[in-house]
Amino acid sequence: MEKISNRKNTFWVIQIFIWTILLGFIFIPQMLDPKKNVLGYEKWQLVLDYVSFTIAILIVTYSVRYFFNKNIDFESFTKIDFFKIIVVFVISIATYYSFIMGYNYLMLTYVYKRPEVLNHPSQTLVANIIFIILFSILFFLWIISYSVVKAILLLKDNKMNRLELESTLKESQINALKGQINPHFMFNSLNNIRGLILENPAKSREMITRLSEMLRYSLTKSENNTIALDEEIEMVENFIAISKIQLEDRLQFVAEIEETTLKLHIPPMIIQMLVENAIKHGISQIKNGGILLLKIKEENTDLHIQVNNTGQLSQQKGTTQLGLKNIQRRLHLIYGETATFSLSEVENEVVAKIVLPIS
Repeated sequence: MEKISNRKNTFWVIQIFIWTILLGFIFIPQMLDPKKNVLGYEKWQLVLDYVSFTIAILIVTYSVRYFFNKNIDFESFTKIDFFKIIVVFVISIATYYSFIMGYNYLMLTYVYKRPEVLNHPSQTLVANIIFIILFSILFFLWIISYSVVKAILLLKDNKMNRLELESTLKESQINALKGQINPHFMFNSLNNIRGLILENPAKSREMITRLSEMLRYSLTKSENNTIALDEEIEMVENFIAISKIQLEDRLQFVAEIEETTLKLHIPPMIIQMLVENAIKHGISQIKNGGILLLKIKEENTDLHIQVNNTGQLSQQKGTTQLGLKNIQRRLHLIYGETATFSLSEVENEVVAKIVLPIS
């Protein structure tokens, strides 16, 4: 957000500087040299026109910038985008010229009380056409310059995002054993599996298999930007099964997953992190345990992932929440502003929700 704010401020500073100087070449000489003031304007009238014309062109260029940000995709520039720029260019020229004509007519007729100026040789059709051509060239150069700067900044941002994403993914891989599947969880799991060996050998073998699958997943899949949802769900089921050895009936797991979502791609380990956080800081802290609900569905063009657990947000005070921060960073780097993550408390339940665009 700070970067966006700084660029916006820079845009305004440059805009005011450029257009003040360019329009100053027209008005300032007339203010300083009466011989160049061929229409006989008073100084206050020249100042008012100077300020009005400058504000008008600032509004026009800001509107163009707003349109570019909303409608021009510089990452995958196409002929349609080029056509949009031409249309905006023509509309901008027509808008500014219409403003000048309307402004001159109203001011000369009703404010300056000098309607005869409208018949001056400088106001002829030929003079207006020359003005339009010169201003069109100037504005065209502005659009080209803005587009080039925009493209350069986009390339720079993409490069920075890729570097940060690579760094984050490396951190995720390194943290796979100490954070997402932490030593404490590993120690408890192995202890619990050891207790099962004599009591239920078949169950203990199943748990060892699940634990090894979790380790394999953490060490291999965390290298990828995205994976299929069904692979992540398999990881979550392994995690739940192992957690139930310790929590037993205190942990009740319910999954409501739309089948059509299983082949969609998501960043690896984000659901597993949500589930681990819900168990570690939620259900395991409650004497009688609780329910963990995983809901995944498609809604319009988004994928909604929601994890509800019995408990309160106050139970998580004093924790570092590194896993949740990791999720937020990775979502931002991969999806930008199109993905959201929220954590809230609703009726004695902690609700973690992720919304991702479906690609």
